[in-house]
Amino acid sequence: MCRFALAAMFIFSGFVKSVDPLGFYYKLEDYIQAFGMEGWIPAFFIMLVAVGLSALEFVVGAYLLFGIRRGTATYITLLLMLFMTPLTLYLAIANPVRDCGCFGDAWVLSNWETFAKNVILLTMAIVVFWWRKLIFRFFTEKTDWLVSLFTIAYILMLSFYCLKYLPILDFRPYKVGTNILQAMELPANGEEGGMPTINDFWLTDITTGEDVTYNILEDEGYTFLLVAHRIEHADDGEIDLINELYDYSVDNGYGFYALTSSSEQEIESWRDWTGADYPFCQVDDTELKTVIRSNPGLLLIKNGTIIHKWSNDNFPSEYELSGRLEEIPLGQLQQFSDFYTVGWAFFWYILPLSLILLAETVWLKRKRTKQDTLTL
Repeated sequence: MCRFALAAMFIFSGFVKSVDPLGFYYKLEDYIQAFGMEGWIPAFFIMLVAVGLSALEFVVGAYLLFGIRRGTATYITLLLMLFMTPLTLYLAIANPVRDCGCFGDAWVLSNWETFAKNVILLTMAIVVFWWRKLIFRFFTEKTDWLVSLFTIAYILMLSFYCLKYLPILDFRPYKVGTNILQAMELPANGEEGGMPTINDFWLTDITTGEDVTYNILEDEGYTFLLVAHRIEHADDGEIDLINELYDYSVDNGYGFYALTSSSEQEIESWRDWTGADYPFCQVDDTELKTVIRSNPGLLLIKNGTIIHKWSNDNFPSEYELSGRLEEIPLGQLQQFSDFYTVGWAFFWYILPLSLILLAETVWLKRKRTKQDTLTL
């Protein structure tokens, strides 16, 4: 039981962070700032750690589940828990960050809850390590290398896909289908101490200094929101396409605003460099990083509801915007349940493994039949 509990926890933890690698990157940045190490570690190295650690957790969980690489899996599990348990005790006492980010945004635990969870997992890790030779296999030694290689390739490809095209699962308050206006209201049940789902989405026009949040969110037409939490660090590879999107919006009477937390000086530098004519609003930096995992990213909203989200690598082209949004699929709300998405994600992981297991079973059966024939 300890083996399967550890496997489930590591697979879940690794998967939810792998589908949101930029979110885990932001959490690691919080740790670095909390320990006063800003500027010591290059951004690309932080991203490598975010992707690599998430993948390691998933792979170790798979090893434990399938009973392959038993020595490696149990050693790594024990080492991780021996490192994480004292660390989370320090986090619980000192509270330098609000939560450890162990499960990304999918399941947020307090620091003391995280420490209690790690104490239990450490105990399980010790038990599994001690009796590691008793772990039974689902795959033989002849194919465990193939299962291992496929597992590593699968989780890395999934992580890089989500990094390029946005997370396939959105655990944050700004998922497609969310009405931002409603999420900014107090809970309907009126519970004392209840908080809105969205707290800091306030838009200030940099030209007038006015709060234009409700003007934009209550617009019954379509509005594009270009989100660049730090405009000076935004990818400028699609500036021509962004300008074309703005022209499309103007031609069709849609709103178009750029949201950033950068200073007016940085905004002017962006305008000079890109020829941007669209209006800018300033918004809280952390909130913008929560809105979309891309810098820049693009939202399409209507009457406060998020209709669509795009990363910088898949902004809609002029061919997709062949007509008015009211008349084309791009302007229609399309939602898929998280269960549907998770099901497809694991289908493409389980299917090849099932084929490997089937091929191995057939091979073993033929081998046994051949041996029986020779014996006779």
